[in-house]
Amino acid sequence: MSKLTDVPKRILIGRALRSDRLGETLLPKRIALPVFASDPLSSVAYAPGEVLLVLSIAGASAYTFSPWIAAAVVILMFTVVASYRQNVHAYPSGGGDYEVANTNLGPKAGLTVASALLVDYVLTVAVSISSGVENLGSAVHFVIEHKVLCAIGIIVLLTLMNLRGVKESGKLFAIPTYVFVTGVFAMIAWGAFKGVVLDRTMQAPTADFTIRPEHEGIAGFALVFLLLRAFSSGCAALTGVEAISNGVPAFRKPKSRNAATTLLLMGALAVTMFCGIIGLAMATHVKMAEKPAHDLLHDGVPVGPDYVQDPVISQVAAAVFGDGTFFFVVLAAATALVLFLAANTAYNGFPLLGSILAQDRYLPRQLHTRGDRLAFSNGIVLLAGAAILLVWIYDADSTKLIQLYIVGVFVSFTLSQTGMVRHWNRLLRTQHDPARRRHMIRSRAINAFGAFFTGLVLIVVLVTKFTHGAWVALLGMAIFFVTMTAIRKHYDRVARELAAPEGPSDDSIRPARVHSIVLVSKIHRPTLRAVAYAKLMRSDKLEALSINVDPAETKALTEEWERRGINVPLKVLDSPYREITRPVVDYVKSLRRESPRDVVSVIIPEYVVGRWYEHLLHNQSALRLKGRLLFTPGVMVTSVPYQLRSSEVAKERAKKHQDWNAPGSVRRGLVETGPKRPSGRGEPNGKE
Repeated sequence: MSKLTDVPKRILIGRALRSDRLGETLLPKRIALPVFASDPLSSVAYAPGEVLLVLSIAGASAYTFSPWIAAAVVILMFTVVASYRQNVHAYPSGGGDYEVANTNLGPKAGLTVASALLVDYVLTVAVSISSGVENLGSAVHFVIEHKVLCAIGIIVLLTLMNLRGVKESGKLFAIPTYVFVTGVFAMIAWGAFKGVVLDRTMQAPTADFTIRPEHEGIAGFALVFLLLRAFSSGCAALTGVEAISNGVPAFRKPKSRNAATTLLLMGALAVTMFCGIIGLAMATHVKMAEKPAHDLLHDGVPVGPDYVQDPVISQVAAAVFGDGTFFFVVLAAATALVLFLAANTAYNGFPLLGSILAQDRYLPRQLHTRGDRLAFSNGIVLLAGAAILLVWIYDADSTKLIQLYIVGVFVSFTLSQTGMVRHWNRLLRTQHDPARRRHMIRSRAINAFGAFFTGLVLIVVLVTKFTHGAWVALLGMAIFFVTMTAIRKHYDRVARELAAPEGPSDDSIRPARVHSIVLVSKIHRPTLRAVAYAKLMRSDKLEALSINVDPAETKALTEEWERRGINVPLKVLDSPYREITRPVVDYVKSLRRESPRDVVSVIIPEYVVGRWYEHLLHNQSALRLKGRLLFTPGVMVTSVPYQLRSSEVAKERAKKHQDWNAPGSVRRGLVETGPKRPSGRGEPNGKE
């Protein structure tokens, strides 16, 4: 069966990699940029539109505030980038915001940051994929008509690509990311040249439309609230910035310097594209509305429910390049593709963070181990499952999903920068070198300003978006926090329970005697081998045990046992209901009650078979019996294998695949094992 499942696995994700090849999967900066920065780079495809959508509540006249909102987003972006450059130098181990908060602010703050980041990573996948489907759907109607199914299919495809390994997925994602960045810069440059140098008028497809404001004449506090809400929506451009600090271990050496350089490059590219698209949207008179069917008017008439509102970047590209031209199609395709691939930021951040949390016993330990392709496979699959659930619940609607967005990331921003301030304060108390002190004081000032600014933005986001869906993100954070706290308590409780006693003596765990039982149903080679093995164990007491489900067979067994002169007493238990498992378990428990300090060793002969269907025909009784005995204290279960001739088939098959590694062998460090040995499951001498 393992061979049947291994073949499609190798086709989908590739051959297993040795643990010593981990260094080959580390990323140079040119690959790390699309891997870790594809989310903030691609967010320029929808963040400007979200700003205009919110401002449209007050009508098109409110668009005049969009440059100021863009300027505020730029200041925030450079503040966050500068702050995180301090993080990657101070904490290059990959813990990122979680490690900073946990070390400097305590475990609860660290767990809060971890919960916020896990929620944000899941939302990154859901929002990016949903937005990409909507962009693609503007050109391919089949996609928009089946957008939930298409979004789920793309998440599955992206999951398989990431399961192949971080470096391979990075190579796949690099080309469309760079095409997108190049296309956006070309659009900005050509648009500026046409508008300023050639003095040509550029008109977006919606330039002649008008907007019916939901609230006319907004002023005072209502206007300020609207602008703050638009700013909070524009802050979606900052999501994913923290992924680089979590992914420092994936960079080539010098890791911290390469990560800091990638951060700076990402920030410069993102803010330039964001401001350029906002500027071109104003120049080409783009119109957007939260409810286009009702609030977007053409010649004074609502466009109606059949109207599909194209994203801002598509409208700007149509105005600059011309609708349907080669460059328009290239940019549209690259935009849709890079939005799909933007989820890759989460696919690299979530598993790395999950691995660190698992190491700290806040998540299941399986998330800490690498898969056959040296990626954190379990974390990747968990992320995909959570994102698919969100996409299904919210019908792949990016406008609904984005209301849940950025809450978590600003929680992590604020706590991380606050933790960095404490980090520098602690180091300054012991540092006396003037040059190093000046560097630390400068770094502390950067992080302090970052903590203040991001904290202010967090308050704005919570106030303006809470009733629009942000409460769902907060609920998700609370669920993660409670779950991880419970997991840690469980692991701590188990550790205390399993802790070895102090001192050299092991009398407290040494059994007084060993009572061995060999299960017998008939006398054949496996039975005789099991009895011979049991004699070698030199138990304090040894007996054979048979269950009487057929009186004629039991009589024949006892007669042959006596005839052969086997010097092991045979005990027969009646089973009026023809059960095997219950009488054995009850008998073993009775022995334990009589002598609680004794250990009962149950020895089961087993068949080793070589064909998959033979597993269905043998060893079923023993499987059930083992499952029950494992929950009985003071009971040891030993299987004595006997190889049937069919096992040679599996042995020969394994010889042909000497280089094959069992699933999970890489993460267990067993990559140089020999051919896979067939395994069978024991049964009490064929009683099935």
